[in-house]
Amino acid sequence: PQPKRTQDQDKDHHSLPSSVMIFPVAIAALALSAAAAPASTMSARTRGAAAPTLRNRLQKFAPSQLRETRGQRPVSMKAEDFSGARKDLEKKFVEKRAEFLEETQDDRAAANPIGTVGGTAPMGKFWDPAGFTREADPNQVRRYRESEVTHGRLAMLGTLGFLTQENFAPLFGGHIEGPAINHFQEIQSIAPNFWYPVFLAITIAELGRARYGWEEPTKSLFGLRPEYEPGNLAFDPLNLAPKDEARLESMKNKELNNGRLAMLALAGMIAQELVTQKPLLA
Repeated sequence: PQPKRTQDQDKDHHSLPSSVMIFPVAIAALALSAAAAPASTMSARTRGAAAPTLRNRLQKFAPSQLRETRGQRPVSMKAEDFSGARKDLEKKFVEKRAEFLEETQDDRAAANPIGTVGGTAPMGKFWDPAGFTREADPNQVRRYRESEVTHGRLAMLGTLGFLTQENFAPLFGGHIEGPAINHFQEIQSIAPNFWYPVFLAITIAELGRARYGWEEPTKSLFGLRPEYEPGNLAFDPLNLAPKDEARLESMKNKELNNGRLAMLALAGMIAQELVTQKPLLA
């Protein structure tokens, strides 16, 4: 059996010397002071090296009421200085943006199968804001140009036809009058067989164009021949095409621009006559 412990012995067993309890607290205090020492002992020179960098950056963009965090005098900028700096930044931004857009157009024009023909000022060398050509394959882009050239040529003839036939119509005894949008029906009522040879001539011309520039349907459906230039049917009976490449490209640009203008003009003419039911110059 264990000997019975006295009350004094139990008291001594449960109580520890004060030196043993203070020792862990001292160790923790020393550790905290060592961790805080680098921040507190950082030299004034080191602290001052980082502050001016942030201060100098803020001075370029801060308002006049910006103050330093060290209690020194306020940093201020005159309103005219700030306005001038902002104008300089805006000017540089516009220049860089124009340079970026020009590079983008050059890159797209270089990679474009139709080249820079049709790209003129002020729209740039390659103008496609709707992005029709971004996901299109080369054959589809060339078909776009074929359609543009063809419809532009038809629109130029159409605008001249509207203005001419409404003011000078010697055919059919001079009985064709009124707005040009109704002339087809008037001619059909006077000469019902007139349009058949016209449609036959159009069919022959379109078949010839298709056989010249388009691949065989068994080889490629709606595919243009690789050597075919969209719109170039080698039809120049008056020999008006220049031999110089620069002049030839200039003439192609003029044809495209006038065709684009004519498509817009013809659409406006048709809309006007549909609304007013009167000739253009009435």
